[in-house]
Amino acid sequence: MSSIRRPISLAAAVLTAAALGTTAFVLPAQAAGGPPTQPMEIIGGSLDWGVLASYRAYVTGMAKGTITVADGAKQNEDGTLRFVEPTGQYDPAGGHVVKAAFKGSVTFSSPAPPTGHGFEVKLSDIRIDTGTKNLTADVTKSGTTTQDVPLAKVAFAGQTMTNLATALTKEAADALGSPGYENKAGDPLTAKLEFKQPTPDPEPTPPKPTPTKPTPTAPQPTAPADGVQKVLSGKLTWGVKESFRRYVLGAGSITPAGGAAKNGDLYDFAFGKGELDVKKKKLNASFEGNLRFQYAAHGIDMTFANPRVDATGKTGTLYLDVKNASGSKTAVPFATLDLSKTDYKTKNGVLALNAVPAAFTAEGAEAFANNATGSMYKAGDAIDPLTFAVAVDKDATLPTTTGGTTGGTGTTGGTGTTGGTGGSAGGGSVGGNLANTGAEIPATALLTTSGVVIAAGAGAMFLARRRRTAQV
Repeated sequence: MSSIRRPISLAAAVLTAAALGTTAFVLPAQAAGGPPTQPMEIIGGSLDWGVLASYRAYVTGMAKGTITVADGAKQNEDGTLRFVEPTGQYDPAGGHVVKAAFKGSVTFSSPAPPTGHGFEVKLSDIRIDTGTKNLTADVTKSGTTTQDVPLAKVAFAGQTMTNLATALTKEAADALGSPGYENKAGDPLTAKLEFKQPTPDPEPTPPKPTPTKPTPTAPQPTAPADGVQKVLSGKLTWGVKESFRRYVLGAGSITPAGGAAKNGDLYDFAFGKGELDVKKKKLNASFEGNLRFQYAAHGIDMTFANPRVDATGKTGTLYLDVKNASGSKTAVPFATLDLSKTDYKTKNGVLALNAVPAAFTAEGAEAFANNATGSMYKAGDAIDPLTFAVAVDKDATLPTTTGGTTGGTGTTGGTGTTGGTGGSAGGGSVGGNLANTGAEIPATALLTTSGVVIAAGAGAMFLARRRRTAQV
């Protein structure tokens, strides 16, 4: 079951539910105060769906079998199923699309003949997408798991998600063992979703009255603070590596979650915590969010999460949590950073760094390795530069970043403003380019790469699972 890191408190969830009004079945486009414009994180709720009532009756009746729920799922009094702890987001700017993944699994099983009919079908990682109008699940049958199987078309329309009509797909009919189920009306679906409210824009500060008497002396600029200062806010804009993004997006997807959000061709990561020492030229800043790269045709499912910048003087290191085919690792030293053009001085309480050059470490390049050909990258290959800003003043305003794809200049410094972030990075090609993709990644080097990131509650945990083709 895949889920997304969401560091929010119970109090935040309660406030969110209150803000949504008396019904959480209505999407926030109808919430009081006007429609939202920024992506909103899903922080709670449930999904009720029973697949097909006649199939459930067949399992427990003629097939003398059982229906078993696990991993947090429940069976309602009417026999339908409830899946819980949704994660994902609502994107009002992208067509009011909701993408949500739910925790829980259900297994339909029947003992071997002559007692029963001898089958076992498990559904897990239930997902809905109001853009494609699909309900998908991971299906385990005959010991083989196939991920993201489209089980039903759902009549998502408007802003409500109550008693929506569903129609079973051919894939659902194959999973349940009867071609007659294709296009058959499934059980109605109801989704209850609660959303984290976006932070409102700060109220403008009224201008101070002009003094009636001239000021005796002009105010002096604030000298750099001695000792460590706590970072109070921040933001990182980054895209990992442009050529890899282009390759994956050719026939796959990149999903930001857990504090990450799309910004043009790049992605913003929310601030976690940090410290700045201007005098010693040291910065340690952690950010939150993850990017999941998926390309099913080439077996790619890998995630990069929770970037952390650790810098001293002219150099720094970017650390990431990495999930790939070989497992999950935290705090991987992923890239080196060139900070030769910054002096760590803040302006108006902000240290802003634009298009900081970055290059793979050996560990970062190894994250793309597979069992067949190793990694297509090597230490020193350039990746996307980083643009980030941190504030040590509670009243400071962070600069706006624009996630473009044009390569940056690599200049950094405490200017207090940033322009378009550089997303272009050359080099790192091994084995030639892929035809018609613009990517520098050999197809054979990617066929065994896979991984899934899972995060639950207030912390993150990672589980690995290798994508396999169903043998139905």
